Amino acid sequence: MFSKKRWRIIDTKTGTAPWNMAVDEALLSQYNESGFPILRLYGWHNALSIGRFCKLGEDIDVQSAAHKKIALVRRLSGGGILAHGNALSYSLIFPRSFAGERSVKENYRFLCRFLICFYKKIGLKAEFACETDIQSRPSNVCLAGREPYDLTIEGKKMGGNAQRYAKHAFLQHGSIPIGIDETLFEDLFFEESGLSKAATLQKFGIALSYEELSKMLIEAFCETFDAAIVPDLLSVSEEQTAKELLENKYTQEDWNLYGKFHA
Repeated sequence: MFSKKRWRIIDTKTGTAPWNMAVDEALLSQYNESGFPILRLYGWHNALSIGRFCKLGEDIDVQSAAHKKIALVRRLSGGGILAHGNALSYSLIFPRSFAGERSVKENYRFLCRFLICFYKKIGLKAEFACETDIQSRPSNVCLAGREPYDLTIEGKKMGGNAQRYAKHAFLQHGSIPIGIDETLFEDLFFEESGLSKAATLQKFGIALSYEELSKMLIEAFCETFDAAIVPDLLSVSEEQTAKELLENKYTQEDWNLYGKFHA
């Protein structure tokens, strides 16, 4: 299915949380099924991203986040609340037909294989939680919860991944935490944050730059899916759509705090 398929590789580098999510939605909404599927790479300033259906006020001290100048942005995908600091994130956008007959969970397993390959390249053994003795546990806070196809290293959860299905295309995005300032985020959570028990590359002694990690992630992706890459930038249309979404949606409290969007 992925054999020697050409993929657009778009590295938008480190951006604000609202811009990152605006670009993801722009790429999904502008995607043409006849075009190349997309692998996007990007980084974050300190932020919390919130799953599409999370009730933010039940889990996060919003006023404290504002005082600390930590951005809050609601994703178009599901899942829980995830803290972002020094990280390498990815987004995949491709036709619905690529998912075949696989279920949502089976798609996580299929797609996250390139992350397992990536971690192997940097000397870490990543496993799906369902293949270990880690018990599943639902939570609105991403790092405090455990789902069957979460990636774990030495029993610790490694980042998070989430999906969004549109009529014509499919999005999966996720984060590889390089390091995170736990003290900055810890007191924002009313319940367990999971930060102290979660994995980061720095905790495992991996000292590689964003650029080095990006190169290795692309190599792992190409090896896993037998893919060929075409380095690219956002098109004029994609960038304009992202700017409109940034202004009208991802910087608006109605969306970020309450999940309400007035088109």
